[in-house]
Amino acid sequence: MNRTARIGVLCVSVVIFCYAGLGHVLGRTPDDKAYKSLTVYSEVLQKIQQDYVDEPNLHLVTSGSLHGMLESLDPQSSYLTAREYTEYKQKQATNATGDAGLTLSKRFGYIIVVSVLPDSPAQKAGIHSGDIFESVAGFTTRDMSVGQAMNFLHGQPGTGVKVGVIRRGKADPDEVDLVREKLGVPKILTAKADPDILVLRLPSLDPGRADEIRSRLVDAEKQGTRKVILDLRECGRGPVSEAIAVARLFVPSGTLTTLRGQTVSAQVFSAEPGKVVWKAPVSVLIDATTSGAAEVLAAAMVANHRGDVVGERTFGMASEQKLISLDDGAALFLTVANYYNGDGKSILEEGVVPSEVVRASAEDEVDTGDDDSGSADAQKEPVLPRPLSPEDPIFRKALELLKAPQKKAA
Repeated sequence: MNRTARIGVLCVSVVIFCYAGLGHVLGRTPDDKAYKSLTVYSEVLQKIQQDYVDEPNLHLVTSGSLHGMLESLDPQSSYLTAREYTEYKQKQATNATGDAGLTLSKRFGYIIVVSVLPDSPAQKAGIHSGDIFESVAGFTTRDMSVGQAMNFLHGQPGTGVKVGVIRRGKADPDEVDLVREKLGVPKILTAKADPDILVLRLPSLDPGRADEIRSRLVDAEKQGTRKVILDLRECGRGPVSEAIAVARLFVPSGTLTTLRGQTVSAQVFSAEPGKVVWKAPVSVLIDATTSGAAEVLAAAMVANHRGDVVGERTFGMASEQKLISLDDGAALFLTVANYYNGDGKSILEEGVVPSEVVRASAEDEVDTGDDDSGSADAQKEPVLPRPLSPEDPIFRKALELLKAPQKKAA
């Protein structure tokens, strides 16, 4: 860095410092913490410039600090540089954008796969829930936000992107080539667990899903079905509005969920008795691959005691993000509101605890050093749910509860 550039950076830092100090003195805001943070940031930046072992690339330093700042809030808040935001807008403007079929979050400092859509490029490439992406498109995910990772994974159908995948039980990543595809809405998978028990596995909660489920429930009742199992494992996509619409098909009264944020007016979503179409027994299957809108649906069933919710604590991703563009061309994906369950707990922070806790079978478990599935510290890496069979402990428990004598709808 030449002398002129060094002086320029120093001047900018001084201006920030002075602005913060002046604002503090004049009392232009009651929030003194913001000014104190600015002065600390300015001081750290000056120390890096003056004392670091080599001349730092201040552009990278600033970008890194912004990434870290957003990531410290929650995994879904992200910072996009001006170049990344331009690429994002270009991809959004192209209706034929391809996708890999993944729901991602961040754990252990790396990008983690929460769930995988059926028949998606990710599933075809052997990606499983719980896999860790060590790299995406040649870049380490240690310094990558969820928003950046999703930006890399979207692109023209037929094009590929390489990911370094660390699988359970392995230390070294495998390189996997994902070929993007234009994805349609995944179909609801149906099965008869018994002559009078219908199983509906929901891979997503895309718009229109509630109407489809309504039709299936009406038809099932006409055909003599008396009990229903909703399988929400591996369900990680769709708007919360659809989850609320599905919950209203089952829950006759009570609060389904509440949305709150610092700048978002509180919204309470309640059951609507006139929309209920299924009054018979129902069980819901969840685990750590259940996220987002599906968590809101599960939380509504638990809070209103509408049947048994069986399985393990969900991942914790039910929130709303806002895209905010910045003056320099960069942008933020900022979490602005969280969804809360009937007990007033944030689903983003707590996940959804089932009414009937059932641990996955031994070969599917990830050891966390804590056997208490009901504690916040017991969240595990998500795992791929088994096919519906007697070997699936969560499914087996749901069947057992539905078949129990004197089982009544809530």
